[in-house]
Amino acid sequence: MLSIGCMASGPSAALEIYKYVDSQGRVHLTDRPPHDGYRLIQKAGKKLRMPRINFRDKDANRKRFSSKIAEVASRYQVPEALLHAVITIESAYDPNAVSRAGAVGLMQLMPATAQRYGVANRQDPTANLTGGTRYLKDLLVRFDSNLELALAGYNAGENAVEKFGNRIPPFAETQSYVRKVLQLYSQQFAEPSDGA
Repeated sequence: MLSIGCMASGPSAALEIYKYVDSQGRVHLTDRPPHDGYRLIQKAGKKLRMPRINFRDKDANRKRFSSKIAEVASRYQVPEALLHAVITIESAYDPNAVSRAGAVGLMQLMPATAQRYGVANRQDPTANLTGGTRYLKDLLVRFDSNLELALAGYNAGENAVEKFGNRIPPFAETQSYVRKVLQLYSQQFAEPSDGA
């Protein structure tokens, strides 16, 4: 069964099409994914965007955002080193980073996640950090503090983790993401603090 959500139309529209297969095997297509289980499958009107991350300013941006990261980590009771690890892998601290799938900002928020956490402007570093941290905290709660599953949920969506029996989904990207973040997170404890 195919379910198609409201899609923008018109000759000038560059339409992103997202796909989701629910637990009954129904395929849902939309240009406005209501949750993170949707995956971008096509962008009409122009080629899929190339990922854009500024690695050049990584160290300067880390210093620039360190106090804000410490603040949201404390407010939402998420380890500060974990946020640094996630942000490093997600965006290399680039507040203007854009992924191929359309995730934006320091914590690479997708439109549905931003909407869920009240982030009106995904390029606003403070709003992006707050929304991403709240989402990560909710995932940690949802998966009983299982860090691997929370990170897998952050990358692939919590529905994907649950679909595979509360295990890391068998997606190469997600498995690699979890490994990289955990490795970086463990290194944070071994390195001297720079006030971050």
